[in-house]
Amino acid sequence: MSRLNINNLTNENEDGSPRISGISTFSSPHYFVPPSGTTAERPSDPGEGMIRFNTDSGHLEYYTGEFWDDVIVNNYQIGISTNPAGTSGGLGHRGVWPGGFTTGNVNTIDYVTISSIGNAADFGDLTVARRNHGGCSSSVRGITAGGTSPGNSNVIDFITISSTGDASDFGDLLAAKGSCTGGCSSNTRGLFSGGYIAPSNINTIEYITIASTGNAVDYGDLLLILANAGACASPTRGVFAGGDTPTYTNVIQYTTISTTGNTSDFGDLTQAIQTPGGCSNSTRGLFGGGENPSGFINSIEFITISTLGNSQDFGDLTQIRGIPSACASPTRGLWGGGRTPTLSNTIDYIEILSTGNAIDFGDLTVARQAFGAFSNGHGGL
Repeated sequence: MSRLNINNLTNENEDGSPRISGISTFSSPHYFVPPSGTTAERPSDPGEGMIRFNTDSGHLEYYTGEFWDDVIVNNYQIGISTNPAGTSGGLGHRGVWPGGFTTGNVNTIDYVTISSIGNAADFGDLTVARRNHGGCSSSVRGITAGGTSPGNSNVIDFITISSTGDASDFGDLLAAKGSCTGGCSSNTRGLFSGGYIAPSNINTIEYITIASTGNAVDYGDLLLILANAGACASPTRGVFAGGDTPTYTNVIQYTTISTTGNTSDFGDLTQAIQTPGGCSNSTRGLFGGGENPSGFINSIEFITISTLGNSQDFGDLTQIRGIPSACASPTRGLWGGGRTPTLSNTIDYIEILSTGNAIDFGDLTVARQAFGAFSNGHGGL
């Protein structure tokens, strides 16, 4: 191997860089600056292997030949669920299920380490017992917003995912609303879509800056007036699928999280459903369980978030159940709780980049339904 020490490198006309062939290595005590720009400024005709820094997501990305993907997937170190609060003890991502409904609304927060298998542990309590709320998260904070407690709520709570303890007040939604389960986020911004304000559903999208505290701000509108959609995200896109208008819909819609404005059409689910549990890694989004016009279902569907088009069949949950709640790491998707029609405490998991049926993971601390789960390792980070 040869070594070339230089301060500047141009071609013979001094109007650009030369072409270097073969295997080349680069080392420096300083840094390498790749091309950068927004998602909208990506090259119109990229070549496989191109690398750039995406200023919208704050991530280095490369072109696979089919879509842009992150170079590095985050791997935050947190303690496993059986360790005392505040201690380390395992590599992994933490999945969190806050609140929900049993014989009444509850304020219970459960958590698991997604890379393991086992039962959930108690994390703490929400500020208000409620159900049908939206959930989203950064790599540090988890957020719950809205829901029913028992009337519609505008409360936004937050927790620090790597610790345990009770939630704290973040601020308020623009209006008190129920059935706002369609929450998703990047590492910076959280979105909450649709919901119910008597006497009808709404199409409003609101957003927050996760690292701060304060009230939500208007973002734009969904294509449809609906509630009870499933949601997931990549670092750049938020995706909302299904819901009731009040009739069930199969519409999938998306938005660029760092902007504001109305959603655009993505494609269709294989069937019209409401209350699916949505989760994702940075590449693939999944929607599992929920209810179609004939009753509760166990099917899981998937999309490639960076493209447009209809969903495809992935496999089945271990149970036919409505109103489950899902979260994910870069490799696994988990669904917890729901109604079968009796309340369920079951947690299922799948390997996101494969296809096939879900496998039993463990149990929630309390059988319940209708809650917005999140993690510190989902696809929007």
